[in-house]
Amino acid sequence: MRVLGIDPGLTRCGVGVVEGMPGRPCALVAYYVVYTDPGDELPLRLLHLDTALTALVAEHRPQSVAVERVFSQHNVRTVMGTAQASAVAVLAGARAGLPVQTYTPSEVKAAVTGSGQADKAQVTAMVTRLLRLDAPPRPADAADALALAICHIWRGGTRARLSAAAGAARHGLTTRRPGTRRQGGAA
Repeated sequence: MRVLGIDPGLTRCGVGVVEGMPGRPCALVAYYVVYTDPGDELPLRLLHLDTALTALVAEHRPQSVAVERVFSQHNVRTVMGTAQASAVAVLAGARAGLPVQTYTPSEVKAAVTGSGQADKAQVTAMVTRLLRLDAPPRPADAADALALAICHIWRGGTRARLSAAAGAARHGLTTRRPGTRRQGGAA
């Protein structure tokens, strides 16, 4: 599975592309940081981010996109920019017809380090080790994006199946094996 991970940010947006399977070592494909100029007007910054992410999705043709879920911060201005960048990231994946999954920072940290309380240095060190890199990806936004992609490869498939099963249960649907019939009705 090839996953494009996105650590959304309005000034710096990390993007990491990783291939792998659950329970197996992952392999680095590429990583980037998309920069926007804080001096530019917001619409231009969002347009630049959209154009860059759309191009990276088209170039790398991932099977899925993983985006860090925006969490509450004390600085409202920062969280607003991050939320807007996150929406652009989700849109880039959805526009390409790809499944998009969001993860909290603690979910990502737990997936790659074993602790949801890990700091950025620990995440970067584990990403470097897990992808067998000679040097840590820089800046930290790139390492965070790679961690998101790894998290999705290792946890995303299970999470998607659980979500689908929960949705089916909420709607009173049951799953059937191919070739079986429901009681009292047609197949």
